[in-house]
Amino acid sequence: MAVTRTFSIIKPDATRRNLTGAVTKLLEEAGLRVVASKRIRMTRDQAEGFYAVHKERPFYNDLCSFMTSGPVVVQVLEGEDAVKRNRDVMGATNPADAAEGTIRKLYAESIEANSVHGSDSDDNAAIEIAYFFQPGEIVG
Repeated sequence: MAVTRTFSIIKPDATRRNLTGAVTKLLEEAGLRVVASKRIRMTRDQAEGFYAVHKERPFYNDLCSFMTSGPVVVQVLEGEDAVKRNRDVMGATNPADAAEGTIRKLYAESIEANSVHGSDSDDNAAIEIAYFFQPGEIVG
Protein backbone atom coordinates (compact mmCIF):
# COMPACT_ATOMS: atom_id res chain seq x y z
CA MET A 1 0.00 0.00 0.00
CA ALA A 2 1.36 3.41 -0.97
CA VAL A 3 1.86 6.35 1.36
CA THR A 4 -0.59 9.07 0.31
CA ARG A 5 -1.98 12.33 1.67
CA THR A 6 -5.43 13.45 2.63
CA PHE A 7 -7.06 16.62 3.94
CA SER A 8 -8.79 17.02 7.28
CA ILE A 9 -10.68 19.78 9.06
CA ILE A 10 -11.32 19.83 12.78
CA LYS A 11 -14.60 21.75 12.76
CA PRO A 12 -15.80 24.63 15.00
CA ASP A 13 -17.82 22.38 17.32
CA ALA A 14 -14.64 20.48 18.21
CA THR A 15 -12.32 23.49 18.48
CA ARG A 16 -14.88 25.26 20.69
CA ARG A 17 -14.69 22.31 23.10
CA ASN A 18 -10.88 22.24 22.99
CA LEU A 19 -10.77 18.82 21.29
CA THR A 20 -8.04 19.58 18.74
CA GLY A 21 -5.46 17.49 20.59
CA ALA A 22 -7.86 14.61 21.27
CA VAL A 23 -8.89 14.43 17.61
CA THR A 24 -5.30 14.67 16.39
CA LYS A 25 -4.29 11.90 18.81
CA LEU A 26 -6.89 9.56 17.29
CA LEU A 27 -5.67 10.41 13.78
CA GLU A 28 -2.07 9.70 14.77
CA GLU A 29 -3.01 6.48 16.55
CA ALA A 30 -4.69 5.37 13.31
CA GLY A 31 -1.31 5.61 11.56
CA LEU A 32 -1.68 9.09 10.06
CA ARG A 33 1.03 11.70 10.40
CA VAL A 34 0.25 15.43 10.47
CA VAL A 35 2.53 17.01 7.85
CA ALA A 36 0.79 20.41 7.86
CA SER A 37 -1.59 22.05 10.30
CA LYS A 38 -2.94 25.50 10.94
CA ARG A 39 -5.73 27.01 12.98
CA ILE A 40 -7.72 29.50 10.95
CA ARG A 41 -10.99 31.38 11.00
CA MET A 42 -12.52 30.41 7.65
CA THR A 43 -13.99 33.37 5.78
CA ARG A 44 -17.43 33.18 4.21
CA ASP A 45 -15.80 33.27 0.76
CA GLN A 46 -13.50 30.38 1.68
CA ALA A 47 -16.39 28.31 3.02
CA GLU A 48 -18.58 28.99 0.00
CA GLY A 49 -15.76 28.09 -2.37
CA PHE A 50 -14.75 24.98 -0.46
CA TYR A 51 -18.32 23.66 -0.26
CA ALA A 52 -19.38 24.88 -3.73
CA VAL A 53 -20.15 21.27 -4.71
CA HIS A 54 -23.09 21.47 -2.27
CA LYS A 55 -24.35 24.88 -3.45
CA GLU A 56 -27.70 23.55 -4.69
CA ARG A 57 -28.37 21.51 -1.56
CA PRO A 58 -30.72 22.86 1.13
CA PHE A 59 -28.04 22.67 3.86
CA TYR A 60 -25.42 24.74 1.97
CA ASN A 61 -26.01 28.11 3.69
CA ASP A 62 -26.21 26.54 7.14
CA LEU A 63 -23.02 24.58 6.45
CA CYS A 64 -21.15 27.73 5.38
CA SER A 65 -22.44 29.60 8.43
CA PHE A 66 -21.39 26.79 10.74
CA MET A 67 -17.91 26.50 9.24
CA THR A 68 -17.34 30.24 9.74
CA SER A 69 -18.78 30.30 13.27
CA GLY A 70 -15.44 29.68 14.97
CA PRO A 71 -11.88 28.55 14.40
CA VAL A 72 -11.12 25.37 12.50
CA VAL A 73 -7.90 23.39 12.19
CA VAL A 74 -7.00 22.43 8.63
CA GLN A 75 -4.51 19.59 8.29
CA VAL A 76 -2.67 17.53 5.74
CA LEU A 77 -2.37 13.92 6.86
CA GLU A 78 0.02 11.35 5.44
CA GLY A 79 0.00 7.58 5.71
CA GLU A 80 -0.69 4.34 3.92
CA ASP A 81 -3.99 4.70 2.05
CA ALA A 82 -4.53 7.99 3.91
CA VAL A 83 -8.02 8.80 2.57
CA LYS A 84 -9.49 5.46 3.64
CA ARG A 85 -7.62 5.41 6.93
CA ASN A 86 -8.88 8.92 7.79
CA ARG A 87 -12.45 8.11 6.80
CA ASP A 88 -12.36 4.95 8.92
CA VAL A 89 -11.20 6.82 12.03
CA MET A 90 -13.69 9.67 11.44
CA GLY A 91 -16.69 7.33 11.36
CA ALA A 92 -20.03 7.75 9.60
CA THR A 93 -21.26 11.28 8.86
CA ASN A 94 -24.21 10.72 11.17
CA PRO A 95 -22.70 10.09 14.61
CA ALA A 96 -25.65 7.83 15.49
CA ASP A 97 -24.40 5.46 12.77
CA ALA A 98 -20.69 5.82 13.59
CA ALA A 99 -18.75 2.88 14.98
CA GLU A 100 -17.57 2.90 18.58
CA GLY A 101 -14.20 4.58 19.06
CA THR A 102 -14.46 6.77 15.95
CA ILE A 103 -14.06 10.54 16.17
CA ARG A 104 -17.68 11.23 15.32
CA LYS A 105 -19.03 8.64 17.78
CA LEU A 106 -16.86 10.09 20.53
CA TYR A 107 -17.14 13.82 19.84
CA ALA A 108 -19.82 14.82 17.31
CA GLU A 109 -22.73 16.85 18.65
CA SER A 110 -25.02 16.15 15.68
CA ILE A 111 -25.02 15.21 12.01
CA GLU A 112 -24.31 18.88 11.23
CA ALA A 113 -21.79 19.52 14.03
CA ASN A 114 -19.90 16.28 13.47
CA SER A 115 -16.45 17.52 14.52
CA VAL A 116 -14.40 16.61 11.42
CA HIS A 117 -14.24 16.71 7.64
CA GLY A 118 -12.10 14.41 5.54
CA SER A 119 -11.48 14.08 1.82
CA ASP A 120 -13.47 11.35 0.08
CA SER A 121 -10.94 10.49 -2.65
CA ASP A 122 -7.30 10.99 -3.55
CA ASP A 123 -8.30 13.45 -6.29
CA ASN A 124 -10.42 15.53 -3.90
CA ALA A 125 -7.68 15.37 -1.28
CA ALA A 126 -5.26 17.03 -3.71
CA ILE A 127 -7.81 19.75 -4.53
CA GLU A 128 -8.69 20.36 -0.88
CA ILE A 129 -5.05 20.45 0.25
CA ALA A 130 -4.22 23.01 -2.44
CA TYR A 131 -7.23 25.11 -1.38
CA PHE A 132 -5.71 25.80 2.06
CA PHE A 133 -1.97 25.07 1.80
CA GLN A 134 0.97 26.21 -0.30
CA PRO A 135 3.47 23.42 -1.11
CA GLY A 136 6.10 24.96 1.19
CA GLU A 137 3.74 24.71 4.17
CA ILE A 138 3.64 20.91 3.92
CA VAL A 139 6.61 19.50 5.75
CA GLY A 140 6.78 15.72 5.40
